[in-house]
Amino acid sequence: MLVTHDYHTHSTYSDGTGLPWMVAAAEEAGLDAIGFADHCNVSERESAVREKYEKGFNLDLTYERRREAIEGLRERTDLTIYDAVELDYDPRDEEEIRTFLAETGFDYALGSVHDLDGTDVQDPAQFDAMADEDCRAVVDAYYEALVELVESELFAVAAHVDLVERTPPLRGYAGEEHFEAVADAFERSRTVPEINAGRILRKYGEFHPAPDFLAALDERGIPFVAGSDAHSPEELRDRLPELEERFAELEVEPARPLG
Repeated sequence: MLVTHDYHTHSTYSDGTGLPWMVAAAEEAGLDAIGFADHCNVSERESAVREKYEKGFNLDLTYERRREAIEGLRERTDLTIYDAVELDYDPRDEEEIRTFLAETGFDYALGSVHDLDGTDVQDPAQFDAMADEDCRAVVDAYYEALVELVESELFAVAAHVDLVERTPPLRGYAGEEHFEAVADAFERSRTVPEINAGRILRKYGEFHPAPDFLAALDERGIPFVAGSDAHSPEELRDRLPELEERFAELEVEPARPLG
C-alpha cells in the first residue's frame, strides 16, 4: 500500500466523528498511522472569535482532553495516532499561533487559510454578486496569505493549498503567477503541501492542488504528504483508494515528515 500515513483527519473535537470509530476505520483500511488535525482558531480578533463560537471549534480549550483520549487509544492499537491540529492562519495572528503551538506541544500542525477578513472563502453566497475584479482581488489575497503561511515556518503541513477552487464564483481566477509565488515559498520552507482528497468524491471532484498548481510544485521537486481530510469513517475508507491512485499517477511516494 502506497499511502500508509494519513496526516489530515477530523474527530468530534471539531467537525468529525468520534475518535474510536475513526481509528477503527484507519485499521480496517490498512493504514500504519492516522493524524487527528482538528480545526482550531486562536485569533483574538472579534470576527474570528465569533466564528469559532458559532462553529463550536474549541480545540484550544479541549486539546488536553483529546490528548488523554488519544493516549488511551494508543494503548489498544498498533496504529500510530498523531495528536495534531489544523490552525486557521491569518498573518495578523502569527504571534498568537506561535505562542499556542509552543505551549501545547502537538505532534505537528497543519495551517489553513479558510477566511479572509471575516469572509469564508468556501461560501459561494459571499461572492455570487461580486464583479470580476473583486473576485480576482479575493483570489489574490488568498494566495498572498498562503505565501505568508508557508514563509511563517509555523506549520509542518499547508492544507488544501488551492481552497478557493472549491468555490464556483472564485474558480478560474488563479493563474501561473499565484502558483509560482507559492511554489517558490515552499521551495524555501520546511513546510510541505498535501495531496488533499477532501472534495474528490463531491461536487468539486478535484484533488488539491489542481493540475496547474501541482505542475509548478512538481517542477521544484516539492514533496507532498497524504491527507484524506476525512470527517467520517466512510470518507476515510472511500478517499484512501483515491489518494493511492493519485500518488501512483504522479509516480511519487508520499512524504512522511514524522517517520
